[in-house]
Amino acid sequence: MTSTSTSTSSSVITITLNPAWDKTVTVDEFVFGGLNRIQDIRTDAGGKGINVAKVLKKFQLDVTAWGLNGGFQGHVIQEKLKSMGIRTDFLEANGETRTNLKIIEQKSKQTTELNESGFSADHALLDRFIVRYQEHVGEASIVVLGGSLPPGTPKDYYKTLIEIGRAKGIPTVLDADGEALKHGIEAVPYAVKPNIHELELLFGRTFSTDEQIVSAARELIAKGIQYVNVSMGGKGSILVHESGAIRAKPFPITPLSTVGAGDSMVAAMVYCILHHKPLEETARWCSAAGTITASKPGTEVCSLEEVLAKLELVQITRI
Repeated sequence: MTSTSTSTSSSVITITLNPAWDKTVTVDEFVFGGLNRIQDIRTDAGGKGINVAKVLKKFQLDVTAWGLNGGFQGHVIQEKLKSMGIRTDFLEANGETRTNLKIIEQKSKQTTELNESGFSADHALLDRFIVRYQEHVGEASIVVLGGSLPPGTPKDYYKTLIEIGRAKGIPTVLDADGEALKHGIEAVPYAVKPNIHELELLFGRTFSTDEQIVSAARELIAKGIQYVNVSMGGKGSILVHESGAIRAKPFPITPLSTVGAGDSMVAAMVYCILHHKPLEETARWCSAAGTITASKPGTEVCSLEEVLAKLELVQITRI
């Protein structure tokens, strides 16, 4: 386990309970059931919280990546983060940290993801993590909970972490799906960032208009959640707060990999919350960050300079 203290000045803790060693390969045209020759390959430390930490580091915020890991690949991930100047605090699980394979087809510009389930987390390990979290979460200004839960983890584990944060007055941002998102919302996180498919799954219905999306988001706002940021890929995003709803339309890009785009939006939202930026500006930041990351290969992420340079290209309208 690598452990370091966190500064109390606008510090962020990101939590990735099921990290991954992301392997991204590029092929010209993917042939199902046939031979595919790889043109390019790259590897990255991955997982939602880790990707958020990468962006926040580039945004010059004080960030520590927390979570669970295991085996040789877990060690490699920590060394990779260390080389980026990101502090880590991971508890070691039995088993090996998963590999997630991303296949990018040049012809269609589409990405196919093959994600492993990850190591199993036993109750003793999860209890140890909660104890450590209770001891140190008060040192953070905000906490980001991101990604899937490893096998063996209770579906309401994020809910427990959010409740601990609330008891200590620390806001949390939740980016999860399925049962983890459903249970997490019950604890009223400060902000959530579902994509459109995750939002539809949560509500059990499809949304065909912006107004329907905003209406669903307002149901979450009514529970006490401050920000709901719904991402819709190339179609943009909708940011909802009690003060209003903003539709952000991204600038055109050539997408290279959508992996990490949503995580970059989360990081931008955290940055804007900590810097008390108004709703319209927050929507611009989130859209610009996600769009720039989607234009990069693998799980490479946007930089602060790139986002600042593209902010005015994002079209925003009130809904």
